[in-house]
Amino acid sequence: MHHQLATAGTGTAAGEAAAVPPGAVPAGDGTVALAPRPAGPLPAPPPAVPVAAATGRGAVPVPVSAPLPVPPAVGGSVPLPVPPAVGGSVSPVGGTPAAVAVAEGAPADGVPLPVVEFPAVAAPARCAGPVRAVLRRLPSPTGTPFTFGYALLLLATSLYTEYGDPDTVSAVLRASSTDVVHLSRTPLLVLVASALWVAGGLFSPYAVGFLFVLTALERRIGGWRTAAVFLLGHVVATLATEIPVAFSVLAGHLPGTSLHRLDYGISFGLLASTGALAGLLTPLVRGAVLGCVSLMLVQDLLVLDDPLTNWGHPLALAFGVACWPLVRRAAARVTPAHLR
Repeated sequence: MHHQLATAGTGTAAGEAAAVPPGAVPAGDGTVALAPRPAGPLPAPPPAVPVAAATGRGAVPVPVSAPLPVPPAVGGSVPLPVPPAVGGSVSPVGGTPAAVAVAEGAPADGVPLPVVEFPAVAAPARCAGPVRAVLRRLPSPTGTPFTFGYALLLLATSLYTEYGDPDTVSAVLRASSTDVVHLSRTPLLVLVASALWVAGGLFSPYAVGFLFVLTALERRIGGWRTAAVFLLGHVVATLATEIPVAFSVLAGHLPGTSLHRLDYGISFGLLASTGALAGLLTPLVRGAVLGCVSLMLVQDLLVLDDPLTNWGHPLALAFGVACWPLVRRAAARVTPAHLR
C-alpha cells in the first residue's frame, strides 16, 4: 500500500499538485502515508438531510446541527418554529429533524420517549327528551312571569299552612274565606285573599294543574289576559255559589251556620283557565281535556260532599269555555301560527 501511494505521488503531471486523500499525512520524501487507524469502531458520519438547492439541480447534504432553510412565505413573512403541543403534532418548518422526531414521538439519540396518555373527557350528559319536554311546560320568570310569580306566592303560603302555628293558620284562613258574611263586609279583600291559598296542600292536584295549565295559557295569550281569565273565573264562580246561599238562609232552607262556611282556594280560577285553554288546542286534544275534566266534575257531583264547591267547579269551567272568542283573538295577536 505504501509503495502504491509513493508511485502515485511521483507520477503526477508537472504543474499539478498531488491530491491528498482524506486522513493521509504527507511525508518528507514526497510520498503520502495514511494516518494510523484508531482502535475501536469507526464513528458514524453525521446524517445528512436532502434539501433542494437554490438552483434546483439536486440535493445538498446538510448536517443535523444546521436548521432547515425556510423559504419565505407569501407576503414576505417567515413562519416561526412551533413548540410541541400536548397530544398534537409539530410542523417541521423552522425546526431540526431531531426536534421533529421528538414532536412526533420517535426516539431521539436512541432513547425511547415516554408515551403520555390523557384520559378522554366525557361529553356532558344531556337531559333526556321527556324531562326536557316537562321542563319546557313549567313556568319561567322570563317566559311566563305571571304564572311564575303566582306560583312562588302559592309556594310560600302553602309552606306557611304546613309549618306555621295551627291556630294562626286557622285564623288567617277564616279571615280569607269568601263566605257570605265576609263578602258582605269586605268583598274585594276576601276575593283576592282567598285566591292566595291552595286547598289540599302543596302537592294537591290543584297545585300541579296550576303550573301546567296557566303556563300553557300564558304562553298563548300573555300574562295580563291569563290573570284576567283566572281572576274573573274565580270571582264569577264564587259569587254564583255564595249568593244562592244567602237567599237560601233568608228563606229558611239553610241554617245560619252556612253564612260562615269556610271557602278559599284556587280551584275556581284553575278550572276557568282550563276551559279557556281548551279553546286554543287542537280538536282531538281539546276533546280529551274537556272529557277528562268533565268526568271528574260529574263524579264530585255524584258524591256531593261539598255542594257549593262541587257546583262551582262546572260553572267555572263553563265560564272559561265562554271566553273562547276572546282568547282566540288574543292568541292570534300574541302567538305565531306555527306555535299555537
